Amino acid sequence: MPNHFFSQNGLTACCTDTSITLFWDKPAAAGAVETYTVLLDDAAAAHTQKTHCTLENLRPETTYSLFVQWRSGSIGELTIRTTPTKRCLDVTASPYSAVGDGKAMNTAALQKAIDDCGEREQIYFPAGVYCTGTLRLHSNMELYLEEGAVLQGTADPEDYLPRISSRFEGTEMECYSSLLNLGTLDHTAGPNCENVILRGKGTIASGGKLLAERIIASERERLKDYLAQNATLVSTCENADTIPGRVRPRLVNMSNCRNIWMEGLTFANGASWNLHMVYSDQIVTDHCTIRSDGVWNGDGWDPDSSTNCTIFACEFFTGDDAVAIKSGKNPEGNIIDRPTKHIRVFDCHSGFGHGICIGSEMSGGVEDVKIWDCDMAVSTSGLEIKVTKKRGGYVRNVEVRDCTLSHVMVHSVGYNDDGIGAPVPPVLEDFRYNRVTLLGRYIDHDHVWHTCPAIELKGFDVPGYEVKNICFKDVVLEDNGGPEQNIRMQYCRNVSFENITVRSGVQPE
Repeated sequence: MPNHFFSQNGLTACCTDTSITLFWDKPAAAGAVETYTVLLDDAAAAHTQKTHCTLENLRPETTYSLFVQWRSGSIGELTIRTTPTKRCLDVTASPYSAVGDGKAMNTAALQKAIDDCGEREQIYFPAGVYCTGTLRLHSNMELYLEEGAVLQGTADPEDYLPRISSRFEGTEMECYSSLLNLGTLDHTAGPNCENVILRGKGTIASGGKLLAERIIASERERLKDYLAQNATLVSTCENADTIPGRVRPRLVNMSNCRNIWMEGLTFANGASWNLHMVYSDQIVTDHCTIRSDGVWNGDGWDPDSSTNCTIFACEFFTGDDAVAIKSGKNPEGNIIDRPTKHIRVFDCHSGFGHGICIGSEMSGGVEDVKIWDCDMAVSTSGLEIKVTKKRGGYVRNVEVRDCTLSHVMVHSVGYNDDGIGAPVPPVLEDFRYNRVTLLGRYIDHDHVWHTCPAIELKGFDVPGYEVKNICFKDVVLEDNGGPEQNIRMQYCRNVSFENITVRSGVQPE
């Protein structure tokens, strides 16, 4: 497949035949607002105050030189070659003849189109609603959904069989197939599915809450003897649906994948998490909308024991975490020991949901997470690092800059805590919060606002396992009763506050 991903000298880009989407880390010395100039073949092509830029109306199969500069000099330089123009495989044309009427089942026709798609071809969905069951993608292919096109998964559990090897809430297990399935799970190996593009202006959606409820009811019946014999275990779970709910499919499941680009689409109503990447590398998601409001466990974007995953310019309306960064659950996650690292989240906005989270399944370790220019004001958790004492592993080197958040938490939670504990608690260290505004209030699932501490830090009562090396600099706290109530700390070490401002808040509408 012609290469669509380029990374060099501090710049990264994904390209089509006529466009380039370019992005870069916010410089360490950058202020809250900076202007960047993007040069294309030495001529200024764009000015932007974001750390990404899309250039359009380019020529296919053409080599371009890109250069980004700002007031302090160069960000980097990158040479990129646009792809050839791909031949469209229209799913409504012969031999596929899919019907986009929102009624006809198209699983077989769409799977045939996927199987036929070569590296210089693109599966094309014109406007319409294409009902389908589970689909399996392969390396070196592309799906393009035109505006008004909806790839609509059903709410029938039978349409998501057979079960496949997957990982949910940190444990490998057999789950229902997802709507879109990429790769085969193997924690001992590298990628087995590469170079896939999902893009366009359409929607990929599944059966959401109804599909989840049907699967949970079916699984509860299948496990009724096990659940009855393990009542104590069930009582420690988040709720009665926790164990039977673990087999629910994702919307898009990426196992052992590399170089996957998702751009421009709306992803909606997975029966659990929406975009889940496990043991994967080099996943880019940009200019997408993710919707799952009302879906229990309806996470948006979940890198799990994965590396070099980037999301930007995305909008979230989720039933759980907008972003959830994970790496496995004790004891399995400790043994597999595949950390999640080099994660970038920027220019993202929460319309509703839990916000950005690390954990609670992080037994394989999480490090080098950078978050900037995000608005998670309308959220339940703001930016949360959550663990349990049994997890083991670590979360370290997290940097948050130029964000508005409902609140910040680094703490232990009491749910999803079955499993044999690690010999020591998790290590939580080296977190930096710079130029953030913390509202000290959160929105619940009924869209009702409540006050809360703007900052909550709570480590472990074990020497050496406190939350440590935390820096808050140039932080604005909105007043919900005074700074004593806004900041709560317990079992912490080496926490610094510099230039903290308290101001009167305005209740969101």
